[in-house]
Amino acid sequence: MDAVKVKNPAEPEFHQAAHEVAESLLLVFEQHPEYRSARVLERALEPERVLMFRVPWMNDRGEVQVNRGFRIEMNSAIGPYKGGLRFHPSVNLGILKFLAFEQVFKNSLTTLPMGGGKGGSDFDPKGKSDSEVMRFCQSFMSELYRHIGPNTDVPAGDIGVGGREIGYLFGQYKRLANEFTGILTGKGINWGGSLIRPEATGYGSVYFAREMLKTRNQDFADKVCLVSGSGNVAQYTVEKLIELGARPVTLSDSSGYIYDEVGIDAEKLNFVMELKNNRRGRISEYAEKFTSAVFTESDATLDHNPIWNHRAECAFPSATQNEINAKDAANLLSNGVTVVSEGANMPTTTEGVDLFTDAQILYGPGKAANAGGVAVSGLEMAQNSMRYSWTREEVDQRLQMIMSEIHASCVNAAERFGTPGNYVNGANIAGFLKVADAMIDQGVV
Repeated sequence: MDAVKVKNPAEPEFHQAAHEVAESLLLVFEQHPEYRSARVLERALEPERVLMFRVPWMNDRGEVQVNRGFRIEMNSAIGPYKGGLRFHPSVNLGILKFLAFEQVFKNSLTTLPMGGGKGGSDFDPKGKSDSEVMRFCQSFMSELYRHIGPNTDVPAGDIGVGGREIGYLFGQYKRLANEFTGILTGKGINWGGSLIRPEATGYGSVYFAREMLKTRNQDFADKVCLVSGSGNVAQYTVEKLIELGARPVTLSDSSGYIYDEVGIDAEKLNFVMELKNNRRGRISEYAEKFTSAVFTESDATLDHNPIWNHRAECAFPSATQNEINAKDAANLLSNGVTVVSEGANMPTTTEGVDLFTDAQILYGPGKAANAGGVAVSGLEMAQNSMRYSWTREEVDQRLQMIMSEIHASCVNAAERFGTPGNYVNGANIAGFLKVADAMIDQGVV
């Protein structure tokens, strides 16, 4: 870790992700020194390729804007690079390296042949017109297209990159490369997309939580659930929770969060989807529409996030990294939460993770619990290769099967290496072993 910090200065999220994995792998290296002698972890921590480029574009006032674009091609030992593009002002090299590193093991867990990558830009689509977003996406893809391909690197969406952005990116790739291939996932259903792809990350995190609950002979019936975020992942987490009989009571965005004690039902969720997906409004409008809800504005001076300080049994952090710190984790535990399933990537700090694992609650880390999104991206790639589309029921069935297999892999790996019930160790170890064996088989490359 000292060497990682020296080689990657000012990248705390990457250090955090690397430390969590390295800590779990100590258990492996004790039994399998061949991984240590082959320096597999050191190689896995070094991206195979880092792309950084200028993205100039023009706003609606005719003013030239300049953003920075990235693509981290982290590891291709088990398949083409696969991972999302994030458009958000916070995007920098360290955040994308942490996401790409996590993606390697997440993709390994899905059982599908996909390597790991991540990319994006510090461009903020919020408040931009469709024309501005289109011009930015076309400029971004004008550089990225030469580095990606259906058998090389297949990007997808992430924060700030939804169906609109994927459409503009795909159109520009098709124009430049003069080919219609499955170069991006998350495409529109009429032009190569897969059914269930928009829902997959949210549904998958709930399916993973359901598998964890089964180990204690429980289900979701009448369980109160806290959900953060209000984008794609949060929306479909809430949808599946309602379907399984739970009572989701919170949603959030950067302006604050709503708490609806009577529960968010299908009608309220439809309002949120219209608000966020079409009108691109703020979550505070929910409390104006439904009197049962209370809106609490964000307060950066607080040392905790009040969304995690309500009575509940389950929590689904589905917004962004490090949204649950140690105090938040303590609040969740004291309020009766026994299940945490991460829809976002690394939403819990190291100290928070330690509290969850010490309390021996059912804690599903992001690389396992939110792998449903990239799993269905892999299924979309398969359908594109076959020039064929599966039905909604077929894709959902495959998603449920994959999440069940991921859960079983985590449980088995944790038990095999002496930490039964520890899903963090289980996910890190199970994801690593498949990649490590492939890297050794392919020599020092």
